Amino acid sequence: MRELTINKNDAGQRLDKFLSKKFKTMPKSLMYKYIRIKCIKLNGKKCNIDDVLKENDVLTFYIKDEFFDIKPKSYDFMKAPVKLSIVYEDENILLLDKPQGLLVHPDKDYHFDSLIARVKHYLYDKGEYNPEEENSFSPATVNRIDRNTGGIVIAAKNSDALKTLNLLMKERKIEKYYLCLCEGIFTKKEGLVESGLKKNEKSNTVTKVKIGAEDSKESATKYKVIDEKNNLSLVECQLLTGRTHQIRVHMSSLRHPLAGDTKYGGKEFRKHGNVGQALYSYKLRFTGCKDTIMEYLEGKEFEVKNIWFAKNGQISI
Repeated sequence: MRELTINKNDAGQRLDKFLSKKFKTMPKSLMYKYIRIKCIKLNGKKCNIDDVLKENDVLTFYIKDEFFDIKPKSYDFMKAPVKLSIVYEDENILLLDKPQGLLVHPDKDYHFDSLIARVKHYLYDKGEYNPEEENSFSPATVNRIDRNTGGIVIAAKNSDALKTLNLLMKERKIEKYYLCLCEGIFTKKEGLVESGLKKNEKSNTVTKVKIGAEDSKESATKYKVIDEKNNLSLVECQLLTGRTHQIRVHMSSLRHPLAGDTKYGGKEFRKHGNVGQALYSYKLRFTGCKDTIMEYLEGKEFEVKNIWFAKNGQISI
C-alpha cells in the first residue's frame, strides 16, 4: 500500500487525468479496473474517474510497485544557465524577453539549454520549484515563438496560473503584438490580412490559400506601418490568430517579405550578430481577466522597447 497527498498544483484535476500523468506506463484500461475494484481509493473511499481532486485529498494505492516512478526526478534543467531577461514577474507568472536563437522547448538536438530549462533553474534557485515536491506539475510556457524570433514569452509558475493563462489564450484574451522589418515601402499603411494557411510538414513551410481550403486553418493579421527608412518599413502586426509562420507568410503575400526571411522571399539580413527574420514579439496586453486569479492584470500592457532592429518605435539600423 502507498499513499499520496494532493498538493496545490495537483488540485482541480480529474482523477483520471492526474493518474495518467503520475503513472505514465499504466494502461488506461488497467487504471479504470483498479478504480473499479477499489485498488485506488480517494480519502479511504471508492472513487470515480471523474472525481475532481482537492488540496490535501489522500489517494491510497493497492497496486504493483512497478507503476510507481522509482527513477530519480530529472534535474537536467540545472545544466541550463540562469540567464533570463525578465520583463515582469509576480507570484503566478513570468514574462520573459526570449533572445533570438534560443529554443523555447527542447528539440531532438537538445543540449540542455532552452528557455523553459532556464525558467526551471531560476525558480529552483528561488525556492519556488522543486521536482521532488511535485506529482504532476512543472513550470510551463503558455505561448511559443520560433527559435529565430525573439520576444515576450509567458511562463506559468503554478497549476492555477497555467490553467487560467491557457484559457485566456484559447479565448484570445491576451493580445499579441509583433514588430517586423519588411522590405520596401507600403502603399497601404495599415490593413487586415485574412487567409487560410496550409502547412507542409516535410519542408516546414506554410502557404497562403483561400479560407476554407482543404487542410488549411483560418488566419488573420492586423498591420500598421509605424516607420520607414532606407527602403525598409517597420510594421506593427497584431495576431488575431496564432498560426505557424503567420506574419511571415502574410507580409510576403503583400510583397513585403520580412528582412532576412529567405524562406519566404526576403533577402539575407545580418545586423548586430543577428541572423534570420527581423521579427519580434514586443508587446502583450491582458484582457478578459476579471473573475480569474489574473484579475490584477486586467488591461495591463507589457512591452520591450529596444530590440535589435528598432528602438522606441523607430528603425534603428
